[in-house]
Amino acid sequence: MISIVFLLILLVAAWKGLAYFGYVPDVPREEEGRIIGIHPEVRAKTDTLIARAADRGIEIAITSDFRSSEEQDRLFHQGREDSGNIVTNARGGQSYHNYGLAIDFALRDGNGGVVWDMEVDRNGNGRSDWMEVVELAKALGFDWGGDWDRFPDYPHFQMDFGYTLRQLQNGKVPKGSQVERIENVE
Repeated sequence: MISIVFLLILLVAAWKGLAYFGYVPDVPREEEGRIIGIHPEVRAKTDTLIARAADRGIEIAITSDFRSSEEQDRLFHQGREDSGNIVTNARGGQSYHNYGLAIDFALRDGNGGVVWDMEVDRNGNGRSDWMEVVELAKALGFDWGGDWDRFPDYPHFQMDFGYTLRQLQNGKVPKGSQVERIENVE
């Protein structure tokens, strides 16, 4: 009878053997390219969101959209190795921002600044402006980070197009993604 440990050793050896011969499953290949911008459909829905919120008397600001893995890592280090508050649990490559599929927003304060006040009712209709924006975004097909059980991200909206982070990390991206092709230099 083969022990579990022995079986695991065989699996690791097989994996390393495949890698030695140039085949590594689920690892992106450089020649497939890298994401360089916000997905066109996410951009269009963002523009619609801004317009629909304005129709309700709510002015919003998009505070972040596409973010490189390096930018994501800088944000991850904030509040850990660097000063400031922790704002994300996602390292580079672990956020839908890194694939052009997410945006963050805030409300305009009427004086040129932005606020992350989830209670304000600047349009005076008896409802939180923030939650009105969330309702509009969801109607456009965005998922809201405020619905997450672990580490809710209230300013965050994303469209995953049915792709998991693992698929995105492995080079599978939605049709229309803004991709820069990288030439294989050998």
